[in-house]
Amino acid sequence: MTQTISAQAAALGLSADTLRYYERLGLLPPPPRTAAGYRIYGQEAAERLSFIRGARRMGLRLADIKELLDVRDRGQCPCGHTKDLVTRRLAEVDAEIRQLNAVRGQLLTLKRRNEECFDTAAADWSCVVQPAEGGDV
Repeated sequence: MTQTISAQAAALGLSADTLRYYERLGLLPPPPRTAAGYRIYGQEAAERLSFIRGARRMGLRLADIKELLDVRDRGQCPCGHTKDLVTRRLAEVDAEIRQLNAVRGQLLTLKRRNEECFDTAAADWSCVVQPAEGGDV
C-alpha cells in the first residue's frame, strides 16, 4: 500500500507540511517519488510516523525522537537510550508539576482574597487591596 503525502498525512491526522518538516529534520527518510515527482509513502513510513506521533504525545522532543530512530536505524536496541530519555522526561514533568502546583497555590490565594473582598465589601463595592510583599498584586 502506498499513499501520496496528502493521503498519508490525513490518515495520521497530520499535515503534509509536518511530513515535509520531519523529512528535513531526518526523522523520516526521503520517500520514493513518482515520475511526476510526488512523494509516495509506504507502510514503513506510516509505522515510523505513528511512532513519532506517539512519542510526541508523551512529550519527547523531536531531537530525542530522532536519536531513538537513529539508534534503531543502525540496527541497535534503543533500550538504553529510551531509559535515559524517559528518565530525563520524567524529571522534566516532575519539575513542571511542581511549578504548576506553585502557580495553583498562588491562584487559590488570589481567589480566597477576592472572595474575602467581595464578602466584606458587598454593600458598597469599596474593596481596598493591599499589595503583596515585594511586588505588585
